[in-house]
Amino acid sequence: MALAGCAADPAPNEQMRLTAQALEQAKAVGATPDEVPEMKLAEDKYHRAQGSMAGQSFKNARMRAEQAELDARLAEARVLTLKSEEQLNVLNTRIARLRKQLGDAQ
Repeated sequence: MALAGCAADPAPNEQMRLTAQALEQAKAVGATPDEVPEMKLAEDKYHRAQGSMAGQSFKNARMRAEQAELDARLAEARVLTLKSEEQLNVLNTRIARLRKQLGDAQ
């Protein structure tokens, strides 16, 4: 009965495609495995999902691919958050400088 359940799992081709796309998007915003731990996790899980696909263990492949997609999206969000914080800090510095200049001019 358990074997019949495994055999019924279709190949998660669409999930694999979505995961690959999420990895590419994360890379496009600057997420690297060396700087963002979630990106390393995502890549590792995606490679394991590919191995599961090759072994036709589709349930495992789907689960790993889903986890990898989420990790990749988290890595992308972390990078975008850091970039936003950096931009905010730059703007706050400029505002402080302008306030000082306005204060000195009065």
